[in-house]
Amino acid sequence: MTLKFFTETLEQLQQQGQFRQIPHLQHQGKWIVRDGRKMLNMSSNDYLGLASNDLLQQQFLQKFAENLPHFTSSSSRLLTGSFEIYSQFEQLLAQRFQRQAALLFNSGYHANIGILPAVANKKTLIVADKLVHASLIDGIRLSEAEFVRYRHNDMQHLADILAKKHRTFERIIIVTESVFSMDGDCADLSALIAFKCQFDNVMLYVDEAHAIGVLGETGLGLAEQLGCIADIDFLVGTFGKALASMGAYLVCEQVIRDYLVNKMRPLIFSTALPPFNVAWSYFLFDQLHALTQPRQHLAQLSQHLRQALVDMQCEMPSSTHIVPYILGDNHLTVKTAQHLQQQGYYCLPIRPPTVPKGTSRIRLSLTADMTAEELEQFIDCLRREIK
Repeated sequence: MTLKFFTETLEQLQQQGQFRQIPHLQHQGKWIVRDGRKMLNMSSNDYLGLASNDLLQQQFLQKFAENLPHFTSSSSRLLTGSFEIYSQFEQLLAQRFQRQAALLFNSGYHANIGILPAVANKKTLIVADKLVHASLIDGIRLSEAEFVRYRHNDMQHLADILAKKHRTFERIIIVTESVFSMDGDCADLSALIAFKCQFDNVMLYVDEAHAIGVLGETGLGLAEQLGCIADIDFLVGTFGKALASMGAYLVCEQVIRDYLVNKMRPLIFSTALPPFNVAWSYFLFDQLHALTQPRQHLAQLSQHLRQALVDMQCEMPSSTHIVPYILGDNHLTVKTAQHLQQQGYYCLPIRPPTVPKGTSRIRLSLTADMTAEELEQFIDCLRREIK
C-alpha cells in the first residue's frame, strides 16, 4: 500500500512517454556499445574529444610518475581536505581569465545550488532566463530571494522587469547560461552587461558550462569571444564537458570568493574533489589555449549539421555545437531515437520536464573527434528518417 503512489506515478510516466531508465553502456572512444550494437555517440558532452585521448592520459601519468596525487581528499577543504594543487589551479584560472580570484567546486550542480543561496537574501531579486538549467532553478529556490523569469532571450521583457523592480530591491542578480544546453543558442551577453551599466544595483551570473573549451580564441567561453569577462560578476563553468574531467569553477572578485568560503554550504559541508581529479583538470585546462584545431573542426561540423537540418525544413534555434532536432511529440521522439540507434547512432530523446511541453527533441551533441565523413553519413540517415 505504501508503494502505490510510486507505482502509479511510474505508470503515468510510461503512458506519457516520459519514463526514464539508466542505460547499461560500454564506451569505446566516440563509440557507444549497447545491447551488442556499436553506435556513434551523438549525445556526448565531450565536445573536444579529450575524454578518450590516450596520449593525453599517458602524458598526465608520466608527469607524476610514481608520485601520483591522492585519490581522495577525505574532507572538506575548510578542514583537512585542501591540497596545494587546488590553490595552484585556482591561481591559474584567475590568471587565464584575468580576474582577481577563482574557486573550485565539486560539480556545476554544486556551484549553481550553492552560490545563489549564499549571495542572495530577502533584499535580493533574482531574474532568470526562462530556459536556465535545472541546477540554477534549484539554486534560486534554495535562496531567500524573490525571483521572476524573463522570456527566453527576450531583452525587452527583461528591461521591463528591471525598470519596474530595480528600486524595490537592494540588488538584482540576472541569471543566464551563455550557451543554452537544450537549444544550443547563446545569451545576449552584451545586452545583459548594458543593463548592469544602466542600473547600479544589478549583478550578472553567467553559466558557461557548454561554452568553456569550445568558444573564444583560447577556449575560455562566450564571454571571451565577446570580450566581456571582466564585466560578469559570477562567471561559472564546468570541467565535466569539453574539459573531460569533473568539477566546476567560479571566477570573480576576491571579496566574492572570501564571502563564499564563509557562506556557501555545498562548499563548506562537502568532501572536496580528489586531488588526482583536480590535477587532471589542471593538466587539461593548462593546454586549453592550444586546442585551436579541435575547436575549429567542431565549429565546421556544427555549421554543416545546422545547415543540413535547415535545408530539411527543421526548426533551428542553435548557433553552436548543440543542435536540437525538434519533433514535439514525446512518443514520436522516443521512436525516432530508437530507430536512429538501430541505424548505428546513439541519439537520445529529450522530453518534458527537461524541455518545455510540446518541444520534445533529439539533442544532437557534436564532438571534435568526429570526422566530416561520419557526420555526412549521419545526415544522410536523418534525411531518410524525415522522408
